[in-house]
Amino acid sequence: MAASPSTTSVAGAGSLLSFSSSLSSPSRRLLLPLVRRSSGGAGHRAARIPAISAKIREIFMPALSSTMTEGKIVSWVKTEGDRLSKGESVVVVESDKADMDVETFYDGILAAIVVPAGESAPVGAPIGLLAETEDEVPLAKAQAQSQSQSQPAPVTQSPPSPPSAAAPSPPPPAPVATPVAVSEGPRKIVATPFAKKLAKQYKVDIGTVVGTGPYGRITPSDIEAAAGIQPKMPASSPSPAVTSVPQSPSPSADARAKAPAAALPPIRGSTVVPFTTMQAAVSKNMVESLSVPTFRVGYPVTTDALDALYEKVKPKGVTMTVLLAKAAALALAKHPVVNTSCKDGKSFTYNESINIAVAVAIDGGLITPVLQDADKLDIYLLSQRWKDLLNKSRAKQLQPNEYSSGTFTVSNLGMFGVDRFDAILPPGQGAIMAVGASKPTVVADADGFFSVKSKMLVNVTADHRIIYGADLAAFLQTFAKIVEDPESLTQ
Repeated sequence: MAASPSTTSVAGAGSLLSFSSSLSSPSRRLLLPLVRRSSGGAGHRAARIPAISAKIREIFMPALSSTMTEGKIVSWVKTEGDRLSKGESVVVVESDKADMDVETFYDGILAAIVVPAGESAPVGAPIGLLAETEDEVPLAKAQAQSQSQSQPAPVTQSPPSPPSAAAPSPPPPAPVATPVAVSEGPRKIVATPFAKKLAKQYKVDIGTVVGTGPYGRITPSDIEAAAGIQPKMPASSPSPAVTSVPQSPSPSADARAKAPAAALPPIRGSTVVPFTTMQAAVSKNMVESLSVPTFRVGYPVTTDALDALYEKVKPKGVTMTVLLAKAAALALAKHPVVNTSCKDGKSFTYNESINIAVAVAIDGGLITPVLQDADKLDIYLLSQRWKDLLNKSRAKQLQPNEYSSGTFTVSNLGMFGVDRFDAILPPGQGAIMAVGASKPTVVADADGFFSVKSKMLVNVTADHRIIYGADLAAFLQTFAKIVEDPESLTQ
């Protein structure tokens, strides 16, 4: 994907609105999407905000990436009442991958801030109002106030405080079985079949028995205790056997409903920390990847020649990451099926561009900056771009196509001494390569002579719907040949 200006269109109320973004802009800013609202405009958006004057524009949460569903307001660069010029930064928005300065597309006055700093809003939701002149500012403020008043109901239901208040609703939280007791007439009695049989046998009113089993389940020992019968050794054996049943993943619907009441208390001194936007995005992607049938292939690669080349080009700013990315790109050029992707489960896409995404750990998460067209650029230009991408990653200033356009991913933990690991396939890609550390290894040649060579283990995880074992094996053989004879990397 070329880093050229692009135009995105979004459906508005009765019209089509568009905003432009320059992905190659050095200022790393995005033009702020605004909706010109006419008093006569009708549609579903008008139901969300009462009719807005033609001279008041709605600032809405932009989509900063294809996977972004909501954004968090990091800070408002401007305050209410500030006069804005087209192209000025207005707000900093945190997407699932980066923080971005967002610019206004129009001149005007920031009349009202609908979503304050620190709060989140879904993509397309209004976050502020822009007035053309001071005459429209009071009306805009009134519209913002009416909007904020229309949202308290859902907001008051969403905080964790009401759910947590519902959890301790049983007065004695320590004995979990007590709130589940069947002493409340309408409640359904949860008892094991054997316990019900004993209740009939001993003529015990099971509705008066307090269960001591998981989720308040009434066990045979509870019935025997209610009947005043001394438990016998044989009778104790069914109890543990039955007790293990609720721990299986298929409890009854009633037991599931009562499961929150039986949640274990937090460990003393522990702290619950909510996900950041980036961590939530990573979590979502990792769970999504579980739906893809993957397989893994490992391959040992001799690295003596690559290590020698690295020592030669290191003073010129070339990193080992770039050398590995370049080698992977050249191998992908010869095995295009490994550079494919399957996004709908019904077809696969051959990607003409070879864009190598490289996993990078940053403060608070993980991101994959992309070396675009890595097969066509020399290692020196790639190194300059990689340095640029790293700086942007650490500052959380990557543009969307700088982290979302990868066609193949490389994850390298060799610098930590990790000899082998498996990487999880990112959504939208066909394969990911996990690179371990290069270590001295004793090897025997064809004549039976032993020598010591540096070897690293490369594991590739691939989507088995579009890539087969033979495809991956052939790709790894080519990758190994390039690494073991790396002259092609400098051409």
